[in-house]
Amino acid sequence: MPPDPLQNYAQKPDNVGRRRKWLVLAGKLLVTLLTLGLLYYSVFADAATAAAWRQLLATSLTGAGRGPVLAALALVPVNWGLEAWKWWRLARHLEPVSFRRSYRAVLVGLTLGFVTPNRVGDYAGRIIELKSRRLDALGAVFLGRYCQLIATVAAGSVGIAYFLLRFYLVGYPATQVGVVAAVLLLNAAVLLPYYRSRLLVAALGLVRPLRRFRRFLAVMPSYSARALTVVLAIAGLRYLVFCVQFGLLLLAYGARPGIGEGLAAIAGTFLFKSLVPSLNALADVGVRELSATHLFGLLGQPVLPVLSASLSLWVVNIALPSAVGLLFVLQVKVFRKKKAHRATHP
Repeated sequence: MPPDPLQNYAQKPDNVGRRRKWLVLAGKLLVTLLTLGLLYYSVFADAATAAAWRQLLATSLTGAGRGPVLAALALVPVNWGLEAWKWWRLARHLEPVSFRRSYRAVLVGLTLGFVTPNRVGDYAGRIIELKSRRLDALGAVFLGRYCQLIATVAAGSVGIAYFLLRFYLVGYPATQVGVVAAVLLLNAAVLLPYYRSRLLVAALGLVRPLRRFRRFLAVMPSYSARALTVVLAIAGLRYLVFCVQFGLLLLAYGARPGIGEGLAAIAGTFLFKSLVPSLNALADVGVRELSATHLFGLLGQPVLPVLSASLSLWVVNIALPSAVGLLFVLQVKVFRKKKAHRATHP
């Protein structure tokens, strides 16, 4: 009588589990080495970034820029604390989760996203911290990133409109009205899928290549409008912290734009960076610096202070927290055993 295939499957869990553990360990070590390598290249080996980093250290220790730089550094845990708060509000809808675990998940996701295309590792870092409903968590992570994009588009579109109206469309009143109308329509179009996510899920079903994503985003309509508004408000606060940090670093390096036009340039810079896909977090650097130097150049600001401030913003908000996240990567439990399985197979 041939052996029962279910019995054969039950006899192999030790070997499968052992191989799985080795694969997980190898993956963690690979992420660690890649992150350390990119951090070294971006902060020390690359001449432009190394110069900005040395200038950042110098101004934080001596000179008039010390106060603004230290204030920008002090806002780093606030920045990622707001992101952890946003993720906690989204994740607790799926399962009970503490704020501490949410903060750790955000840092792990930041580290994994540092070495993955378009920072998709951020999804994995947050999902593997959950004990259940990990597929539904994909929709929750997407929702968190999308609401941050809403804040970026809302402020950035206004900032870009400011530059268009002031520098490029002077004397063209009809075109100026069209730009204002386009900004309003763009923000309405971005907000609609957020509060009417059923429309987004239904639209995915109409496009055959995107149908496979419907099951991952099916959890989005289960969030109430009130919960979505709270999460969007947190995203707005975090965006404000980013802007304040950029402004402080500009002040530290000697750039002195007006408050209104400076905020418009900062918002435009963040929008351009968000709209351009990147290979990893390191690739974001060039997009942000190009945008910042162009927009602030229109305001008559010198290139070097703007470039130094933009590079320093990336170092303090991405590079340093990614290094901290490495402390948690090796502690992450990628696979979790089910209690029922342990009870059946002691």
